[in-house]
Amino acid sequence: MGVTIAVPRETAPGERRVALVPEAVAGLVRSGHEVLVEQGAGEAAWFTDREYQQAGAKLVDNPQALLGQADVVVKVHRPIARAAPQHHEIDLMREGATVVGLLYPDSEAGLVERLVARRVTSFALERLPRISRAQSMDALSSQSTVVGYLSVVRAALALPKFFPLLMTAAGTVPPARVLIVGAGVAGLQAIATARRLGAQVEAFDVRPEVKEQVESLGAVFVGRPRQDAVGEGGYAKPLAAEAHEEERRLLQERLPQADVVITAALVPGKAAPRLLTGDMVRSMRPGSVLVDLAAEQGGNCEWTEPGRDIVREGITILGPVNLASSLPLEASRLYARNISAFLQPLLKDGALRLDWEDPILQATCVTHDGQRRDSVSAAKLGRGAS
Repeated sequence: MGVTIAVPRETAPGERRVALVPEAVAGLVRSGHEVLVEQGAGEAAWFTDREYQQAGAKLVDNPQALLGQADVVVKVHRPIARAAPQHHEIDLMREGATVVGLLYPDSEAGLVERLVARRVTSFALERLPRISRAQSMDALSSQSTVVGYLSVVRAALALPKFFPLLMTAAGTVPPARVLIVGAGVAGLQAIATARRLGAQVEAFDVRPEVKEQVESLGAVFVGRPRQDAVGEGGYAKPLAAEAHEEERRLLQERLPQADVVITAALVPGKAAPRLLTGDMVRSMRPGSVLVDLAAEQGGNCEWTEPGRDIVREGITILGPVNLASSLPLEASRLYARNISAFLQPLLKDGALRLDWEDPILQATCVTHDGQRRDSVSAAKLGRGAS
């Protein structure tokens, strides 16, 4: 009979992505599942209702009807209140349904309680463990790839000079010098993109294993790796005060030579580390550009204003939020592959089967069976598939 999967239109302000694209819908339909898509769900990402119909989806124009009959609801953002009708998306779901997406449950008061009250099982993709089997499901990495690329494009448009070396009849134009701070997925993609545009690129990070990755992309590694900077899963972790000051001193040496600085330093579950003070940014040349990819988490730069592009003391500072949504077609395609990869092992024999011994489900589950996941015992969840 198959599982009924719903794809609602994302209504968060400024959001243009969609959780499943027609290609992903077609794969689920071929596997015997029913996919319901809210009318217009893919329009902002340039996927038409007709494409969804051709892929085998059923279009639904009423969000209450869409969510009320779904076994699984797939989202980009966490469920939110709808202006029309005046209902929260969770309240429109049937009891016992499952929702999958980038939920960030701790960032919205009352979200978990609402999920619990509705007995909705919820999985937050941002909590995926860093194991090889989860790589194809890693939505944070796929969207960071988009963000890293766009950060360089935005910087190139704001910078009042060329990125590449140019040799002209009027003389030689030197290449732009780009400094990437934080060489995670977004930072590495920024390095690759800046190099393709012909810039000279330096990269700073504190994790020892990053140096080889940076140099393989043709950038110069200028950090001072520290073994105590690596946390669980290979993510960076907060440094002690003395080490943090040393980090700032190293960055201060590089800033006056940089035409573009892109900061992408994040610590999972915490506010972004404040790496650049106002005095440090003041040392950059007039006309230089700083793109703060940590703006949504408070920013790596003291002067960053989240969601705004400003010019302060001759330095252009970009504080983009939800940057991946600026490239909605490709961002949606990548995200849909993550969602499909997450669902594939759960959809067995025409039903949704949750194996609570699977470390991926254990790590990502927020609520289940009317309880918070962190308060649900293994005995309550059961052993094996259910």
